[in-house]
Amino acid sequence: MLMRTDTFRELDRVAQHALGALQPGTWSRPAPMPMDAYRNADELVVAFDLPGVPPEAIEIEVEHNVLTVRAERRPFDLDKGTRVQVSERPLGAFSRQVFLGDALDADRIEASYDNGVLAVRIPVRDQAKPRRVAISHSQSSGDVGRRAINA
Repeated sequence: MLMRTDTFRELDRVAQHALGALQPGTWSRPAPMPMDAYRNADELVVAFDLPGVPPEAIEIEVEHNVLTVRAERRPFDLDKGTRVQVSERPLGAFSRQVFLGDALDADRIEASYDNGVLAVRIPVRDQAKPRRVAISHSQSSGDVGRRAINA
């Protein structure tokens, strides 16, 4: 349903976190953004943490079953005499790609942004939804088993 295969980006993120290096992301090398994904019967929901990012600085694109989310967090406009005492929140460009399986309907994706969380909802195709299969019963069903044994 959902494939996550960006191993090198994850290793880079872990290494930067372990070394305490909070470098700003650039458009050529964006920083990753944390995400959660969960599925219920009718849709897959992917939630991205983007606190402090205005909605107009977020781009969502789908191409060839790949969902790409890009965002940019810019520094605050500070007065000229203001000195920053602590700066730990990462700034710059962020990006994340999610590979969508064929069971998802990429044509009907919806997104909402609330309290710094971008929620992308991707419907599950009707063909991929669980369904019951009816079992038919006929009077001659015992004959089929006997014929298979005698053959």
